[in-house]
Amino acid sequence: MQFPFRRIVALLRFIFFLLGAFFLINLFHAASAAPSNACLLASAVSERSCQAGAQSDYFIALAKCYNLSDAGARKACQQQAQADQKDALQSCDDQNDARDNACRQLGGAPYDPVIDAKKFSGIITNTFLMFTAGTTFVYESNFGQHNEVVVTNNTRNILGADCREVHDTVKVNGKLTEDTLDWYCQDQDGNVWYFGENSQELEDGLVVSLEGSWTGGIDGAKPGLAMKANPKVGDVYRQEFLPGVAEDIAEVLSVTETITLPGFGTMNNCIKTKETTPLEPDALENKFYCPGVGLVRDIDLQTGETLDLVSKTP
Repeated sequence: MQFPFRRIVALLRFIFFLLGAFFLINLFHAASAAPSNACLLASAVSERSCQAGAQSDYFIALAKCYNLSDAGARKACQQQAQADQKDALQSCDDQNDARDNACRQLGGAPYDPVIDAKKFSGIITNTFLMFTAGTTFVYESNFGQHNEVVVTNNTRNILGADCREVHDTVKVNGKLTEDTLDWYCQDQDGNVWYFGENSQELEDGLVVSLEGSWTGGIDGAKPGLAMKANPKVGDVYRQEFLPGVAEDIAEVLSVTETITLPGFGTMNNCIKTKETTPLEPDALENKFYCPGVGLVRDIDLQTGETLDLVSKTP
């Protein structure tokens, strides 16, 4: 039986990967009593998890290739598997760089917010993110996106707190592509917290993915800040936290923005944020929140798409 050189290389890479993982596991066990930088340690093990996933996908792809009868097709399949593995491992490196950068901004302390349910409510009155039950926000983009955000009368109990349920749907050129339930709570200081989401991606009316879904308290997921009570320039905070699933981060860039929109006129003293996620290192958004209204504009700096608020009822 022939054993191609590339398979030997793949096997050696996997062995080295396992040895590296063993070394890191021992390192992290030694540091578990009092990690000096929990953020960077989490970043390092998250990269290992990503690399393991890339290796797993590669071997599954090879298993499919070996079941092709045509030699030419089999070879092409193996080459594609190698190319996909290379891209996946590069993505793991990019995500790690983004996480390390986030750690430099957030600091090294463990992310472990104290959630005292008695101090949280589903009544959201923060002037920059006011979610009054019965309110509907409608957004339109220059790329044909139609987004409706409905603040429902429903609440969901998460970590002991009754959080407001917000129903968010996205249509592109008239077709429903996203259908999401978000849950928010406000603490006694006026900060709005994001407690989870059930996110469905659709194609031709069928759900094709639940990627990005999470609920505080389940599988280690933790709530994050959606909007501070008194945002200040330079504030950086996690909006959600479930490694590998939900890692959005926001930074306040300005608290003196002026936005003019049809039907709303000129709005002053608006908040401008930069929102990123290590899971998509190239993704970058600027969002604008205006007092008494909420989110009024969302600019995707990667694609150039701008989503503007066109109506708010009542």
